[in-house]
Amino acid sequence: MSHVGVGPRAVMRSVAFLTAGVLAVPALAGCTSEDPSGKPLAGQDVAAAARARISDGGTLRWAVDSVPDTLNAFQSDADATTTRVAQAVLPSMYRMDETGSPVRNPDYLESAEVVDTEPKQVVLYKLNQQAVWSDGREIGAADFAAQWRALSGKDSAYWTARNAGYDRIEKIERGANDLEVKVTFSRPYADWKALFTPLYPKDVTGTPDAFNDGARRTLKVSAGPFAVKKVDTKGDRVVLTGNPRWWGEPAKLDQIVLRAVPRDERVSALVAGKLDLAEIDPETADEVSLAAGPRDPATGTPLMGPGGTPAPGPQGRSAAEALRSWAVANGSDEEAAEEEVLAREERSEAEAKARRRQQALSGFEVRKSLEPAYTQLALNGSDGPLADERVRRAVARALDRGKLAKAVLKPLGLPAEPVGSHLALSGQPAYADGSGALGEQNAKEARALLADAGWVPGGPVKKKDGEEAAGAEKEKKDEKDEKDEDGKDEKDEQQSEGDDGTYIVGEDDKNDGDDAKDGADQESGEKHSSGKNTAQGGAPGAYAPKGTAAPAGSAAAPLAKDGKALTLRFVLPSGPGSGTLRTVADRITDMLKEIGIGTEVTKVPDESYFKDHIAAGEYDLALYSWPASAFPATDARPIYAKPVPAADGSLNVAQNYTRVGTDQVDQLFDRAMGTLDQKEARDLLRKADSRIWAAAGSVPLYQRPQLVAARENLANAGAFGFETPVYEDMGFLKKGAQGSRPSAPSSASPSS
Repeated sequence: MSHVGVGPRAVMRSVAFLTAGVLAVPALAGCTSEDPSGKPLAGQDVAAAARARISDGGTLRWAVDSVPDTLNAFQSDADATTTRVAQAVLPSMYRMDETGSPVRNPDYLESAEVVDTEPKQVVLYKLNQQAVWSDGREIGAADFAAQWRALSGKDSAYWTARNAGYDRIEKIERGANDLEVKVTFSRPYADWKALFTPLYPKDVTGTPDAFNDGARRTLKVSAGPFAVKKVDTKGDRVVLTGNPRWWGEPAKLDQIVLRAVPRDERVSALVAGKLDLAEIDPETADEVSLAAGPRDPATGTPLMGPGGTPAPGPQGRSAAEALRSWAVANGSDEEAAEEEVLAREERSEAEAKARRRQQALSGFEVRKSLEPAYTQLALNGSDGPLADERVRRAVARALDRGKLAKAVLKPLGLPAEPVGSHLALSGQPAYADGSGALGEQNAKEARALLADAGWVPGGPVKKKDGEEAAGAEKEKKDEKDEKDEDGKDEKDEQQSEGDDGTYIVGEDDKNDGDDAKDGADQESGEKHSSGKNTAQGGAPGAYAPKGTAAPAGSAAAPLAKDGKALTLRFVLPSGPGSGTLRTVADRITDMLKEIGIGTEVTKVPDESYFKDHIAAGEYDLALYSWPASAFPATDARPIYAKPVPAADGSLNVAQNYTRVGTDQVDQLFDRAMGTLDQKEARDLLRKADSRIWAAAGSVPLYQRPQLVAARENLANAGAFGFETPVYEDMGFLKKGAQGSRPSAPSSASPSS
């Protein structure tokens, strides 16, 4: 599992602000005439090709994470594969374009517009007159009305995951003819374009039984370029076939087979020829890129091996025989010669296996973009040290988000810009960098926030009898043990943090390497001309009063308060595809150590990471991803809404797993959802985002990379970025035809 994510629209997407001292919230920036949304950092990479260049027929074998538990996208156990199936087989009134904005889907919708606002908002849909379900019935008002009744929330017999938007509909009527649908809202709803995508037939939404169970394993009636042939749980696959009643451009492929393949097994499946398209991890991407590199014209093998070394050459039996003869002729005994021959043969076999693997991968290429999703650091504000907004803000301001983004994206050749919004990504209309409401990375100010909250360096830490030192004392003990192992005098450690509240400047843990040193320069907010301590003009080893900032390149003294060390529980997934998250977590841990915050990292199984830790609130720090939405007022509200007490006394957090929310943010979301003025809605969302930044419940880090291995002759499929896939255009190029590639995404990278 490379991340914990939520499929776009498959599911829904509390500390008061203080105004005194260091906690004053910066004024919210007003919108200027210049549009801050910018452009998408990376576009699609799908080997686009005209339909005339694509062969008719063929089967696309596409790797997915799982066979879905349900084909009903509005149920709580729907997943990303549910969404993929729905896109291929069901009507969508709107699709996403390259900026992540909704655009009308002409295959289903001739037009849709708000025709009245007083006394009620009324939207009139005019449907494509050719649009029919696979049983021949016209798509019409009855399907819209059945879906509204199922999702309105008024009938608890329907097991729905979300009701947003549908709960604002007052009635649905047939228009002037069968192709018109008139939707009247009880309250204004800005995100009305989010509704009826996907649209299910009334056969699925008409009764609770059909809604709850009828569409879990099959969709008997559909209306897309493809239809569901079977959901094969034993074979771990979903088979889609062409829909004979499809009225649009006919599908180029005969079948799409969605195969559930674990991420750590995908490279083997590619080598075995069992897949044509698969999202992959960076390590697999490197291997595929290497195999697709320059090749020996005679043998067809790659000219370079891993790391730029020459690829292994062929080794045959004749070479082994020659080696044996040479060894015996030059005085070696038969046994030694045979051992050398066997060792050479083993190496030869391994090299041959590597060549076969590279040869199998040579028919693939890596297509890359940025996912419409971002990874964040979540800070659980329900209890513990992070319940104090000052501590959360200190954690957030200790992070160099630019460095974290570069660590993940720069090696992949992708734009490495940190995400500046919780509610949108660069290029989307609602996007604006709201991080200024929190403040830039500054270790000195982070330490001041912690000091104001009562966390002081080197404070005493209480421990129970027989219990090992924890927090600050445990860290001191570990440092002492390291020094003892290196043969250093134990007194050095005792002097570094004395009982008189002073420490020896320059004797804290040092970062190794130029990169760490450069990072410390930025993280501490202090400049120095050499690796030596020059604080207050002192020499290395000079004493400084307690509270003096540590020199750049050294960790701050651990913090404590009321006999307890400031140590945060950092929970991470342990699966084989989570290496990137663990690398990011290591860097965050180092950045927090610079301001005196310790971390206890716990790695848990992927299957329990979200359910038993994130959703249950059993963490202080965690990394997971949220999808970007074209409708943030609707989809993001439950993620950032202030938790409210439930009837049974528990706290209803919806999807706000950080448990941090404010009344002001809720009000801004409600106002944005209720206005039909798009500019006003954008301004309100940007203000809401600024307040979310200021509350420091979560810190957006980087847009997730999207790396896809695709067969070289597969067109119109790969790294889709923001855009909705066009399933009917996917297919394999005719012999001699070539697809087109977009310009390199690195052109959008910020200057370094």
